[in-house]
Amino acid sequence: MLAIQAERAGGPEVLSVVDRPEPEPGPGQILIRHEAIGLNFIDTYQRSGLYPIPFPSILGLEGAGLVEAVGEGVTRFRPGDRAGYASGPLGAYSEAHVVPASRAVRLPDGLDSRTAAAVMLKGMTAEFLVRRCFPVASGDAVLIHAAAGGVGLILAQWARSIGARVIGTAGSEAKAEMALAHGCETVILYDREDVAARVKALTDGAGVRVVYDGVGAATFEGSLASLGRRGMMVSYGNASGPAPAVEPLRLSRGGSLFLTRPTLFDYVATTEDLDDSAAALFGVIGSGAVKVSIGAEYPLAQTRAAHEAIEARGTTGSTLLIP
Repeated sequence: MLAIQAERAGGPEVLSVVDRPEPEPGPGQILIRHEAIGLNFIDTYQRSGLYPIPFPSILGLEGAGLVEAVGEGVTRFRPGDRAGYASGPLGAYSEAHVVPASRAVRLPDGLDSRTAAAVMLKGMTAEFLVRRCFPVASGDAVLIHAAAGGVGLILAQWARSIGARVIGTAGSEAKAEMALAHGCETVILYDREDVAARVKALTDGAGVRVVYDGVGAATFEGSLASLGRRGMMVSYGNASGPAPAVEPLRLSRGGSLFLTRPTLFDYVATTEDLDDSAAALFGVIGSGAVKVSIGAEYPLAQTRAAHEAIEARGTTGSTLLIP
C-alpha cells in the first residue's frame, strides 16, 4: 500500500512515498481503510524533530474511513462500520492503518469521512479548550489567535455559540473575512496592529478572560499583555516556534495570571473521555453551531506540498490528504 514516510527529522523534503505491506489487526485492534486523512500542525512538529519520534516513521495521527477487519476481542466495532480517530498511533499517512479499537470512534450518520478527518483532531482540541481547559461562559471576552486556521474556525464558532465575545487575529484581510464569517466579532491583523493595545481598547481596558494561542513565539508576548486580571493564557501550539520561558513573578505582576500548556492527548486519555469529547463535537456540528471548513485537499502522494503550504501559512480551515 502507498504511505508517506519521514526518513529523518527535517523539512518537508524528508518526506517520501513508500510502498508498505498491508497491515493486519492484532488483538484489540481494527483496520481502517482510509477515505480521508487529516493534516495537522503537530505532524510538522513531529517531522521537524520538535516533538521527538523515531525515524524513519510514517506520519499522521488522524484519519477516517471504513472498518475493514477487527482483531481478536474487539466488540466496539464490526467490519463495515464507519470510524475515525485523532490521537494516533502514528501511521495515518497511508491507505490503511491499524489502530486500537479503544482509540477510534464510530462516525454518526450524516457525517462523511472527509468531514470527520477534517474535524476530529482540531474539533476535539477546540472542545477541550473551550469546555474543559478554560470553561468559557456567556459574556466572556476571549482572544483566539489564527482564527482562520483549522482549530481557530471551530473554536471561534463554538465560543460564540456559548455566548462569548470572540476577538480573533489573522494574517491577512482574506483570513480576517473568513474569521468574521465564523464567529468572530472583531478580527485584528496581527502584523499591522498592536494586538494587546487593540484588545484593551475593545474591552474598555479590562482585557480578555482567556487567550487561546496556537501560534507560539510570535504572539506570546501580546497574548499575555491582552489578559485581564486573573485571566488564563492557554498556549496550545507552536506554529511560529516554541513560546519562551516565563518567570512565575511575571504572571503575578500581570494580574495574577494563569498559564497552561495543554495537549489534546491528556484530555482524551481514556476511552470514556474520547467518547465524551467526540460526542460533544458531533453534537455542535449536528446542531449547526459549528460548520466545518475544508480549505484544501491533496492526493496522499503530494503530502510534501501540503506540508509546505501549511508551514507557509498558506492554508485556511482544514487540509486533507486523500488516498
